[in-house]
Amino acid sequence: MNCSIGNWKHTVLYLTLIVSLLYFIESLISHKLHINYNKIRLKRSPNLPLRFRDDGTFKILQVADMHFGMGMITRCRDVLDSEFEYCSDLNTTRFLRRMIESERPDLIAFTGDNIFGSSTTDAAESLLEAIGPAIEYGIPWAAVLGNHDHESTLNRLELMTFLSLMDFSVSQINPLVEDETKGDTMRLIDGFGNYRVRVYGAPGSVLANSTVFDLFFFDSGDREIVQGKRTYGWIKESQLRWFQDTSIQGHSQRIHVNPPALAFFHIPILEVRELWYTPFIGQFQEGVACSIVQSGVLQTFVSMGNVKAAFMGHDHVNDFCGTLKGVWFCYGGGFGYHAYGRPNWHRRARVIEAKLGKGRDTWEGIKLIKTWKRLDDEYLSKIDEQVLWETSDSFLK
Repeated sequence: MNCSIGNWKHTVLYLTLIVSLLYFIESLISHKLHINYNKIRLKRSPNLPLRFRDDGTFKILQVADMHFGMGMITRCRDVLDSEFEYCSDLNTTRFLRRMIESERPDLIAFTGDNIFGSSTTDAAESLLEAIGPAIEYGIPWAAVLGNHDHESTLNRLELMTFLSLMDFSVSQINPLVEDETKGDTMRLIDGFGNYRVRVYGAPGSVLANSTVFDLFFFDSGDREIVQGKRTYGWIKESQLRWFQDTSIQGHSQRIHVNPPALAFFHIPILEVRELWYTPFIGQFQEGVACSIVQSGVLQTFVSMGNVKAAFMGHDHVNDFCGTLKGVWFCYGGGFGYHAYGRPNWHRRARVIEAKLGKGRDTWEGIKLIKTWKRLDDEYLSKIDEQVLWETSDSFLK
């Protein structure tokens, strides 16, 4: 009898020890096993479709080459000695906030090298910080990749996936095509970040539910080997076929011409080098770093006729606009303080504004597209304002 009682006590003690041990382990790892519903939330989407304002304008802020690293601990490059000690990525953030508050853009276009991959140990965290002001102000934004974004912890597909899922983003991984058997599927196309953003007419106008402005975003790649030579990437034939197909699809029957379009990508095309020998507006201070491959971009833009201007980054101390066969090619100018630049040469941003034409009693299609730049100086100085495209034609049938 005493032996049975002793065995029973030992069993109880043993079970108590096991339960206590399991409880201790569960308390250590429960946060990894249980879903924390408080942290699950949906992406905050912008009001879509994008459209012109009541005053007939639509404004885009181009941000080129932020080269964001890890915030406060990432130092500036190519600034005055007197500025260096207190200069970091936070200066880039401050500049972006100033531009948003000054210009109140309807869309921000980040044209690549948004982060400097080799200067961050967490690409996603750096992107959240870099693009943070756009999200903070609730402004729709779109992004493409440059040749440095992927040099950290995310590859190009992962980067565009992450960018497309961030708050207020209208970025896409790649265009979708309708398939009757499979539903929407992603088109097979070179690169990641090729997509179209439509802008509708002003509220209450006859074109309020029609596309009056097209914005095309392209992945210009990073580095490639061509005939044994290392060169920069370029926009490929599959991307240009998609652009051609998309340009002629889905426009309102009320418009008798393709709406004007703009293009955004990071690496300039080869022909931009020819602008050195032509009149241009702005500063041409370094060689055009581009692919040795003739991409066919210019020929395609000219043949389609809808792209009035293309906006690039990559070469930070170039900020000029010049025309090639009737199409403007414009640099944004270096925006970020961790990107290379020149001491005493202010970081800068480009603004593009489109204006609708006024009919007898309604806003019509786009009549004017112009651009200017602002410097990150004391006054956010406005420079090099110019008209890129203007028409006197009527847009309605």
